[in-house]
Amino acid sequence: MSFLTFFLMQPTGQQGSALGQLLPLVVIIAIFYFFMIRPQMKKQKEVRVFREGIKKGDKVLTVSGVYGKISEVNDSTVLLEIADGVRIKVDKAGLVKDNSDISTEKAK
Repeated sequence: MSFLTFFLMQPTGQQGSALGQLLPLVVIIAIFYFFMIRPQMKKQKEVRVFREGIKKGDKVLTVSGVYGKISEVNDSTVLLEIADGVRIKVDKAGLVKDNSDISTEKAK
């Protein structure tokens, strides 16, 4: 008898214990938490810390794939220099990574 079948079978002719009925639900919730929710929360925290730590001179990548260098930082926006004398205003939420992280990923 498989593990899953063992837990899903209801006892015939008698009422199962409350623990036996709730155990599969608790196991499923724990699996969702550790394999889906927790890693996503960790990634969101890393992105938030990155966006709060942006400073002038950092090389970054935007969500749309534009590489640039930060020339000015405001509360919710940055001024991104994408070429000599070409600057665009970008929301901080549009920044993905530091350029130094990108160059190390390409080397692997």
